[in-house]
Amino acid sequence: MTAIGFPAFPVTKRKPGRFARTWWGDAWLQALEDTSLDLAQLKRGRKFAYAGLVGPITVSAGRIAAQVTGDDGQVHHTVVLVDRLSDAQWRRFLDEVTAKAGHIAALLDRDMPHDLVEAASDADVPLLPGIGDLQPECDCEGWELPCTHAAALCFQAAWLLDADPFVLLLLRGLGQDELTEELRRRAEARQRPAPAVTSAPEPLPPLGPVTGPPRVLVVPPAPGIDPAELAAVAARAAERARKLLDARESATEGDVTTMFARVMGA
Repeated sequence: MTAIGFPAFPVTKRKPGRFARTWWGDAWLQALEDTSLDLAQLKRGRKFAYAGLVGPITVSAGRIAAQVTGDDGQVHHTVVLVDRLSDAQWRRFLDEVTAKAGHIAALLDRDMPHDLVEAASDADVPLLPGIGDLQPECDCEGWELPCTHAAALCFQAAWLLDADPFVLLLLRGLGQDELTEELRRRAEARQRPAPAVTSAPEPLPPLGPVTGPPRVLVVPPAPGIDPAELAAVAARAAERARKLLDARESATEGDVTTMFARVMGA
């Protein structure tokens, strides 16, 4: 399973305005706020994030974890869980990515296009978390959801998402290497020529018994041609062709053409 470790953020000077720099980072924090049962814990968690109290962060499929130091200096093991996408959802997401060349270029440029996220959502592929999607776990005694330590981890996770939206995709279950490899495979498959469709000719239907009097070929008069003689030649050719077909019930249409040309030339 792919896991990426990130060094701890240093003490960061608090800046006015938004905590995150990107719209998807803001969406992550909005999900945190919508889930929170105690906004006071969010304010303390934000303070912890700026103070550099969150240790190195490890991101893997469905999980982000770090050790967070509390006010009393005690270190707490903190985890935030996110539901992973199913294989079917990933296929639909990749369909949306490959539907527009600009999507691939944007992702590789560490951008997350609005229309890609919206198209994925329409295909029942939630990339960004919503209410209740962030599931915090911490070994502290706090009962809040999230506690200060989990809130601090979520705030710093927004910084990671700002820098690289592939972190979000990894949290949803697919790392950058796996995703780009699948996109490459799909691109190669589109460039391959489609295999030629070949099928064997269907066998001729069985010949039925000859009933009734033989048909008489009526040949109109023409200059230099004896109608009676031409009719006799045609009758002999037809008789020989039938005898050949009787001997070869599995003859193909090509065989019939060849045999008929042969007897006509006899």
